[in-house]
Amino acid sequence: MSVYSDDASKRMDKTIEALKHSFAKVRTGRANPHVLDDLRVDYYGIPTPIVQLAGVKVPEASLLVVEPWDKSSLRSIERAIMDSDLGIMPSNDGICIRLPFPKPTEERRRELVKECNKYAEQAKISIRNIRRDANDEVELLEEEGEITEDDLAREKKAIQKVTDAHIEEVDAVLKTKSAEVMEI
Repeated sequence: MSVYSDDASKRMDKTIEALKHSFAKVRTGRANPHVLDDLRVDYYGIPTPIVQLAGVKVPEASLLVVEPWDKSSLRSIERAIMDSDLGIMPSNDGICIRLPFPKPTEERRRELVKECNKYAEQAKISIRNIRRDANDEVELLEEEGEITEDDLAREKKAIQKVTDAHIEEVDAVLKTKSAEVMEI
């Protein structure tokens, strides 16, 4: 591999990591603490991530338990969860907050798969943009006379090979997540 295909590959790897992060937030019937990752709680006037205010546990497959270290933040955490787009009704017992994850209906699972497909398509577009940028860099080098036409063809071939591998990885990750979402 060349320097340009290595650089493109590293950037494409970051795209796939971002895709996996997006998939982790897709709510399936299983309790997943990552659905709370982007949720901010107003803690003394400062938007603070839940994971900095509380321990998040998964005692059973369809239940998340949020235990704040500072019990005075319990109401704020509950309000942040209710105001979010999670679609989960928190249950506050004064010590912790329970988040039951009901099994999604067939229709909702299909919507979630469509959402996953959108994330995957965005990742593929990002990967193709990285390929275009890498190809542009190499073409510029050829125009400036720093590499030969044969080197240009070799570089483009290497970049395309890396792109194809990453597109296949996106498809594989999507297939796995879709199967997980559709599982009853």
